[in-house]
Parts: sequence; C-alpha cells; structure tokens
Amino acid sequence: MFGAGGGTTSYEEVEQTDLVILWGSNARETHPIFFHHVLQAIHRGARLHVVDPRRTSSAAWADSWLGLEVGSDIALANAVGREILAQGLHNRTFIERATTGFEEYAAAVEPYTLKEAERQTGVPAEQIAELAHTYATADRAVLCWTLGITEHHNAVDNVRALINLALLTGHVGRFGSGLSPLRGQNNVQGGGDMGAIPNKLPGFVDVTDDVERARFETAYGTALPPERGWHLSQMFDAMEQGALRTLYVLGENPADSEADAGHARALLSGLDHLVVQDIFLTRTAELADVVLPAAADWCESEGTVTNSERRVQRLRKALDPPGQARPDLEILADVAARLGHDWRPVTAEGVWDELRSLSRMHGGMSYARLDEHRGLRWPCPDEDHPGTQFLHARLWEQPRQGPPAAFAAVEFVPPLDVVDEDYPLRLTTGRRLDSYNTGVQSGGFASPMRKRRESLLLAPEDGRRLDLADGEVVRVVSRRGHIDAPVAFDRALRPGLAFATLHTASELDTNVLTNDAWDPKSGTAEFKATAIRVEKRGAEQPGRDPLAEPTGGAFGPAPA
Repeated sequence: MFGAGGGTTSYEEVEQTDLVILWGSNARETHPIFFHHVLQAIHRGARLHVVDPRRTSSAAWADSWLGLEVGSDIALANAVGREILAQGLHNRTFIERATTGFEEYAAAVEPYTLKEAERQTGVPAEQIAELAHTYATADRAVLCWTLGITEHHNAVDNVRALINLALLTGHVGRFGSGLSPLRGQNNVQGGGDMGAIPNKLPGFVDVTDDVERARFETAYGTALPPERGWHLSQMFDAMEQGALRTLYVLGENPADSEADAGHARALLSGLDHLVVQDIFLTRTAELADVVLPAAADWCESEGTVTNSERRVQRLRKALDPPGQARPDLEILADVAARLGHDWRPVTAEGVWDELRSLSRMHGGMSYARLDEHRGLRWPCPDEDHPGTQFLHARLWEQPRQGPPAAFAAVEFVPPLDVVDEDYPLRLTTGRRLDSYNTGVQSGGFASPMRKRRESLLLAPEDGRRLDLADGEVVRVVSRRGHIDAPVAFDRALRPGLAFATLHTASELDTNVLTNDAWDPKSGTAEFKATAIRVEKRGAEQPGRDPLAEPTGGAFGPAPA
C-alpha cells in the first residue's frame, strides 16, 4: 500500500499498541501465532474490536463485536469515516501534510450516516459511533484484515475503504499505528515479493517500466514481456475460451480451492496438457498428465519465507525427501534444461543472491545476515541497514518525503449473488484452527478438535424454521450447483447466515457452491458471499432440537 505491497507494522508494535481492530479476520483460528501478539496487547490493556458477520472465537476476546451483514464493509467503513469527520476527530495536520483526495473522500462518505449505515450493515448506530470515536482518539492503533475483506467482487475497494480510515486519523507511519493485511499462509507475502503477481517483477517493479525491466533483462539474458500477464481467474476464463490449453501447477490445488469448483474441474479436465508439482497427490494432481513429486519446503529443502510483518527468514533442510521427491528448485532447473536453458548447478542461496541483486528492498539480506538477526524486514537496501520495523515514516517528515498517500472515494455495492426467495440464506466460508485450506497438508492426521465430520453450520433459529435436526443430511443449493451435507447449529451465527469450511471436499465440497465472479482489480473471487437454500432430503431423520442448547457447531462450544 502507498507503493509497497506489504503490511506497514511489525508484530512487536501490535503488542505495544493501544487498539487492535480485526476487520474480516478470525485471527484466533486462522492466524493463531499473530493472535498471540494481539493477546499480549490485550493483557497490557489494549482494546480489541472485531468486525465480522460471525461472533467468532476472536470476538470472544473483544471489547466490541460488530456483526455486520456479509459484504457491507464499505458502508460500515464509510460511516466510521463520516462520524470521525462529523465530530471533528480527523487528524487535520496529517491530512494536509501527507495526503491527497481528502475533499473527494469527505464528499463521498457524507451520505453514510449512522442511521443509513445501520440499515445497510445491520450494526447498531451506537456501535458504529463507538468504533469511530475509539479509533480516532487512540494514541496508537493497528487495523488488520484478511480474506473476509478480500474475497469479494469489490475486494480492492474494501481494502481502500479501510486505508482511508488510517489516513483520516494518521494511524500509519508511526510506531504502534499501522495497517496489517494478515497473510493466509507462511509465504504468501514472499510470493508477491518475488514477482508472483501478473504485473510485477521481484521487488514490486512494474513490468511496464522500461528502465527497470531492462535491469532484469540484462541479468536474465532474455527479453521480458512488457505487458501484464493473467491472474488465476483470468487463466480460467482463458481455459473456457480455448486460449489456455496447457497449465503447470506448483503447490496449489485449484480443483478444490477455486470458486464454482465443478466448473473449475471441468476446465482443468479439458486441458491438452496439465502438469502438477506437489508434495501430495491432490485432486488437481489426479487430473494431471504429469505429476512431479516435490519436497516439503518447510523441512526438506533450503530457502526463505516472508511473513506478514515483511520479515524474511531462513528455511533449513532437516530431512531428506522421501522416494523420488525433490526440492522444487531442482525440478524447475531440470525442466529448464530440457527447454534449452541449463541453470545447473543451482542452489537456494545462489538464487537468493541473484534476487537481492535485482530487488532493491532485499539488497542487504545475505544468508549470513538473516542468520545473525534471525530474519530481517524489508526494505533492507544494503548490508549496513538494520531492516525496517514500520513503513511510511516519511509521511510524517517535514517536509514530507516521497509522494503523498491518496484517499480513495469508494461506494458500497452489495454482493453480486443476491439473496432472494429462491436462495434465502447467505453462506460465508472460512477456516478452522486445526485445519489448513483444502486439507492437503492437514487432512492426513487426526485431531481431537474434529469431533464430527465437516458440516454446514446454521443459526439454531434457521434450523427450527426449516424443521431440521442436528446432524440431518440436507441438500444445499446455490446458483452454480448443489451438495449434500449434514447440518450443525451454531449460536455464533445470526439468522439468515450459514458457514462452511473448504478443508475437506470429500466431506463438504463447499466450493461447488461458491461464486466465481471476481474483482476486476485484484482477480479475487467472491468466496465470502454465496446465496443458498437448504432442502430436506426425504423422510425425517432423527436428531436433536436445534434450539435445545448451543452446540457450537461441528467443532466445540461457541464463544461466550
């Protein structure tokens, strides 16, 4: 953000801040290591506010839970901004010194009164006002978000609505105040940093920048395309149009993880040639023409990872990979050799040194220094640099260094998959503490937290209205497909809201239902907002009354 594709704060700052806002993030279960830092802040006396359609286990620790309607985040954020402005709580000095677009933003949020926002979001006006006042008056505050914000058709606008609040209050560029997009896996940040983004080269260099691209072309000894490539959603569109006929998948399981999974599987099955490189035989690998067995990078090969605080850390080989499995780097080097480009011998450190010779923000991160400091945060431009704890301190300098940070006027647009008489329930998706994405890595072991098979979670009131019993198998239907699933009842859900995970497609094939409409700016599909209906299947099945007592859904008691 503001020209750097990473969170602005460090974990230490989270522990030392006065206010943490988790917006669209159940960090207690999905980012448990990060949540330990949040708990340290709470034990110091910091306040926690949670914005989430569900009363999650994170909300159990919160001073306030704002249970908004799925997809109404912009309406809520704009109302928070308007209230800050109406009460004169905005940071005028910072806005004048460090930002542009303030007048346009102020005009855009004016219609989002507390009353109107309550109507659009379902959050009581007094709670919205409390959040606005608490955030604006906190000395230090960290605003965090994750997939609850980004897996929508307007994902980028959702994020920009939150960034606006930080600019409005000056909660960025200072120790203990910042913005933290929590990454869903241990190296999501590192993947983007390395150029695994369609319009970027390593170090967030734009592919359209002729001067910068020339540096990479010289180092690589080849010309690089000057136009952006396809992101994943565009790749599936290209498959449907016949423009993409061959696919090489590394460490991903799109047959289970893509929205509208039935359609995605059909497209993958129709390719002329599919190669999958992975540590397990995933559902995607089962469709492949060639499977290349890879080592588990976290313990069977050397390398680096980058976490949500921009800290680059070493990975060290502890075990030899089993059977024919080999590190990804060795496999890729052999494939390159077959294609006429012999990179061998290749080492992880050698590749890293090439990377840091090209990416200015990694220049000072030698393996020796990463070992010495137990990781370094970028930007770290040279070997005398200690790494950067928080970003954008420049915005507070007088005169300001570098370009200003821009407000973005964004408008609320509801989810595209409309809830109506035919599809009266809103399904949202998420993860559980003991499981991981499509279960490729976590599904092979037993857990005492898995007390029953994955289920569709419903509010007890909806269970009674639909005359359902706990454990009853129902048909769940969306505009894209249907699945059969047992139901469980969870008082963390409000009536009209359903929840499911994507951890075990063999038990609950959730992504058959989800909407593959995607944000044109980010390419992310709208996983979080699917309209569904629940149908009984034949004769009544025995079970318990959903309103008899809280079951906490399939995995233990609901938070208090």
